[in-house]
Amino acid sequence: MGQSWEEIAADKRARLAKTIPAEWKIEELPTEDSVLDFPRTSGLLSAEELEITGSSAVDLVAKLAKGQLKSVDVTQAFCKRAALAQQLTNCVHEFFPETALAQARELDAYFEKNNGPIGPLHGLPISLKDQFRVKGVETSMGYVSWLGKYDEEESVLTTLLRKAGAVFYVKTSVPQTLMVCETVNNIIGRTVNPRNKNWSCGGSSGGEGAMVGFRGGIMGVGTDIGGSIRIPSAFNFLYGIRPSHGRMPYARMANSMEGQETVHSVVGPIAHSVADIKLFLTSVLHEQPWKYDSKVVPLPWRQDEEDAVKSKLKTGGLNVGFYRSDGNVLPHPPVLRGVDLVVDALKKNGHNVFPWTPYRHDYAVDLINGIYASDGCEDIMKDIKASGEPAIPNIKNLLRPDIQKVDMNSLWDVHLQKWNFQIEYLAKLREMDAQLGSEIDCIVAPISPTAAIRHNQFKYYGYASTINLLDFTSVVVPVTFADRDIDKKNDSHTPASDMDKEVQSEYDPDAYHGAPVAVQVIGRKLTEERTLAIAEEIGRLLGNSVTP
Repeated sequence: MGQSWEEIAADKRARLAKTIPAEWKIEELPTEDSVLDFPRTSGLLSAEELEITGSSAVDLVAKLAKGQLKSVDVTQAFCKRAALAQQLTNCVHEFFPETALAQARELDAYFEKNNGPIGPLHGLPISLKDQFRVKGVETSMGYVSWLGKYDEEESVLTTLLRKAGAVFYVKTSVPQTLMVCETVNNIIGRTVNPRNKNWSCGGSSGGEGAMVGFRGGIMGVGTDIGGSIRIPSAFNFLYGIRPSHGRMPYARMANSMEGQETVHSVVGPIAHSVADIKLFLTSVLHEQPWKYDSKVVPLPWRQDEEDAVKSKLKTGGLNVGFYRSDGNVLPHPPVLRGVDLVVDALKKNGHNVFPWTPYRHDYAVDLINGIYASDGCEDIMKDIKASGEPAIPNIKNLLRPDIQKVDMNSLWDVHLQKWNFQIEYLAKLREMDAQLGSEIDCIVAPISPTAAIRHNQFKYYGYASTINLLDFTSVVVPVTFADRDIDKKNDSHTPASDMDKEVQSEYDPDAYHGAPVAVQVIGRKLTEERTLAIAEEIGRLLGNSVTP
């Protein structure tokens, strides 16, 4: 008789605990809700390690490229801080510091021999979401039945990041199935937000959000099919980008519903600044990913597109649409205030800012929710049932008894519905271009109806998932923090739907006090350069450059 799922999961937790060296163990865990200050106050990190982990990725690669820092020292610092992150937020599925340090020593030897770096990310540790395949390492994706299987080949992006000089040391936690904007599974339990353990870190790239938010990683890589990069970025006061499909390589990644082609999951970085996000994207594009993944568009980084935005900033300002509500679910007061702060900052600095009416977002939400469950949830249930583990409660909406598997003809019809919706949305953008007499540059909108949310309360994905359906570029910009004295509960709001009523009833100004608030900056398809440049300007106007 084989092991029970509980025994398999317990064995995994025990193996994971053993990967943390004894000298990196925390003897007495803090009792405070926030653990952000722990690295600085615990005495477990040296002054040099605090300086390294408090730096930007751009600064670190510059020093590594000049030989002012050694990769082994940078890697050691981040491995140590990642070990603290795991003990305090439970954000890790795989931790392999010895392998990372060996890789760092090889890169230092290469630098000595060749008097220069191997690539644009030379010696920089990068954390990876558990979906990334790394040779010799497990990929569980939060499924107990996947444990014990070690990857023999790597994801294309893993390979290209290696070529660019990145060091790998950790794979971060995800929710069972990936299809949840919180992070909980039956293997390690729940991952919490380092700013407040009572708040979610987001999902499904929640481990990345917690790890980078804690600075156990300076730059992390997540995936997004319905908000899974952007929600963790928002909930941890970080920047994150959802590139359009085809800009970054996704080949050989692990996934739920692999082969589902109606709405693509995409891969992108989470970081503390736009500059660090740009470093990641340009480094990957430098490796010409279209030669490795047939779905990647052969589109190098277009500096002229970025420069066009900067030129516009100098000469006449941007055309920025915005919406505070999608008409389905009204955001909580802190999020509405966050949008207003961005709008006010743009207006005060001479930009043309105007309301944008969300076009059929209710239709889009219903369409994409049906797509997520188009196989009748057969794929995810197969992997859950294989071990006998239960489904996490967070996916109960996916597992409703009325969900039916669609046939091929119905799927083709859904493809047409999606395509038609995308075309109709482009028509609305052209109408606005005509009214303005020039092109709309971006749309500013909520990314979630809430600030960093309390556990098991994330219910409405529409602000994020509609953008996935459109396949637009979207960049999350951190804005502010919820304030109980300003963000009073709105008792006069008449809910537009049962979902709206449910979301409104959850708001508690005291429980959300201090929770991160963000917006998303939405650009047209494959406008990563332009949208990032606009996001960087908004961040500058807000003065939100993040200090460690």
